[in-house]
Amino acid sequence: MKWTKIGLIIKPGMYDWIVTHAQNPFPEKVGEDLYKVYFAGRDKLNRARGGYVVININEPEKMLEVPEKPVLDLGDLGCFDDCGVMPSCIVHYENKQFMYYTGWTQGVVTPFSFFIGLAISRDGGKTFERVSKAPVLGRSIHDPYLTASPWVIIERGIWRMWYVSGTGWEIMPNDPKLKHYYHIRYAESKDGITWDTSGIVCIDYNNEEYAIARPVVYKHKSLYKMWYCYRGGTRTYRAGYAESKDGICWKRKDDKVGIAVSESGWDANMICYPCVFGHKGKEYMLYNGNDYGKTGIGLAILAKEQ
Repeated sequence: MKWTKIGLIIKPGMYDWIVTHAQNPFPEKVGEDLYKVYFAGRDKLNRARGGYVVININEPEKMLEVPEKPVLDLGDLGCFDDCGVMPSCIVHYENKQFMYYTGWTQGVVTPFSFFIGLAISRDGGKTFERVSKAPVLGRSIHDPYLTASPWVIIERGIWRMWYVSGTGWEIMPNDPKLKHYYHIRYAESKDGITWDTSGIVCIDYNNEEYAIARPVVYKHKSLYKMWYCYRGGTRTYRAGYAESKDGICWKRKDDKVGIAVSESGWDANMICYPCVFGHKGKEYMLYNGNDYGKTGIGLAILAKEQ
């Protein structure tokens, strides 16, 4: 693969819920060439809310619609998502839109907790209502620390989820910040609401890695493809890629991902949260650059093979 960068298309700073970040982008097709690009914006207090902008894929730098209010706001005080909601994917099912998201709340001993929530729209995406004030995938014997960044598809009546699972925290010498560890696991459901976990690890740590984040999965013919990002040692996030025949056992092919940091500019220090999608025979990638989306959202297109 070789990706050609189109450039930065969405910048934060538009409204009070999108002050500092526009991160974790993913698309929803709403017209022939039109897409809602969902993302999480952060306010001046670093709290995340979920919203979108509408773009024409042929002129992606022109935002056609930017709602003043988010479609998914903070959860109630004391709930798992009272400090942030970060949309992760949308599944269309029986004329409804299932939006899976990461909810976070602040901690005391550890700085935060992440868990997976679900909100459903019955009016074409104008409004979303939570199915519960509790997460649909929280702590369990297989995920005792945190869950986050779900990607869900339906196959033969089975809802399949790839998600981030925490494996521990570490106190670092001479550093007030705790170090978190998370990788990518797998779960299944019969209804999209009640999930069964088994501890299956899809993408595990290599070398000095401690964070493998935000899986995006789609199936091309008989091959499953996954994009994600990873970091380790002193290195910031880089885009990763893996393949699988069954969606459970994966082979990492990070050297084939075909996109890297630029020499300068908004994505010179980091590539993270890549989301690949197809449109009229072409493949596109939405992604974040420096500082986990602080500089905004970019778009790239897969170059044709020579």
